[in-house]
Order: sequence, then structure tokens, then C-alpha cells
Amino acid sequence: MAKQRRIEGLASERGQAMTELAIVLPIFLTILFAVVQFGSVWRDYITLTDAARAGARKAAVSRHGDPKQAGCDQVKATAGDLRKPVTCSVVVSGPSERPDVTVKASYPYNVTILGITIASGDLKTETTELME
Repeated sequence: MAKQRRIEGLASERGQAMTELAIVLPIFLTILFAVVQFGSVWRDYITLTDAARAGARKAAVSRHGDPKQAGCDQVKATAGDLRKPVTCSVVVSGPSERPDVTVKASYPYNVTILGITIASGDLKTETTELME
């Protein structure tokens, strides 16, 4: 009789573990997907920032041709592994002997978890270099 009670107790504990798993697993997976999505957005921001820096450097050392075009071309080339097109603008300002080159770049992002859009907008960055 005691052995039968022990077996029934184990069977009820297995059911309890399955119920706990059914409750916790969707929450855990949602958190995991959120971390992956936000990590992807962070990677895109780092890539965009590096592209803006490279574009500003290219425009700053560009002696022949249009520094604005050279800067935007470099931004787009450096950000080539992004999935959507990058928007770029280059502004040359300051005194004529040593002007500043400012590159602004933006990239659209969308954080979707289980088909629900959590956040969306534009990642923006700006880099300024002194022309050489």
C-alpha cells in the first residue's frame, strides 16, 4: 500500500513540473527573443556609427572631387551589411581654411517579437571631422 502511494505521488509531481514548464517556457522564450532582437538593433547602430565615422574621414581627406559625395559613398559602402538602405547627409561648415565636415546617417529599425512590433523608428548618428 505504501509503495502505491509513492508511485501516485511521483505521478502528481510530474504533472506539476509539466504545468510549471508550460507557464514558464513562453515567458522565457519571449525574453530570449527580445534579447536577440535588441542585440540586432545594437549591432546595426554600431555598424551605422562606424559607417558615419568612415564617411566623415573620407570626406575630410577628399582633395579631388566633391567631399559630400565621397563621404556619402563611403557611408553606404561601409554600411553594406545592413539590410535596409542608409540615409546620409554631409555638411561642410566653418572657416574656409580649415572647415569641419559633419556626416549624419540614419537607418530604419523595427523590433518585432512574436509578430508584435515592440519598437520602431530611425537609428541616427553624427560624426564631425576637421578637413585636412
